[in-house]
Amino acid sequence: MTDALMNIREMCETFNVTARTLRFYESKELLSPVRQGQKRLFTRRDRARLKLILRGKRFGFSLEEIRQLLNLYDRGDQQEAQLRETYRVAQERLAQMERQRAELDEAIADLKEQMTWGAEVIASFQARPAAE
Repeated sequence: MTDALMNIREMCETFNVTARTLRFYESKELLSPVRQGQKRLFTRRDRARLKLILRGKRFGFSLEEIRQLLNLYDRGDQQEAQLRETYRVAQERLAQMERQRAELDEAIADLKEQMTWGAEVIASFQARPAAE
C-alpha cells in the first residue's frame, strides 16, 4: 500500500484530519492530489507532505513557512536547501517557544503566589470570631 493512491476518506482516517482540512491544504497548494473527475486521489508524495504539514503545524510554523519549506524539496540538491532552511526556521521557532515557556513559567509562579495570598486571606476570615 506504500505506493497506492488513497482517497480522501482513507487520508482522513490515516491522518486524523477532516476532508475540509485536506481541501484547504490543496487550495493553499500544499497538497496536489490526482483528480479523477470529482475524486481526489492522494499519492505517496501527498502523504509525506501531509505528515510534514501536520508536524510543522504542531511546532507552530505558519502555513506559508510550511509551503515554502515543502517547495524547496524539488530543487534537485538532495534536499540540502530544504533541510538547511528547515533547520534555520526550527531554530527560530525553538527560541520563540523557549521565550514563551519562560513567560508562562513566570506567570504560573505569579498566579501561585497570588493564590497562596488569597488562601491566607480566606483562612483569616474563617479564623475570626463570628459576629454576634
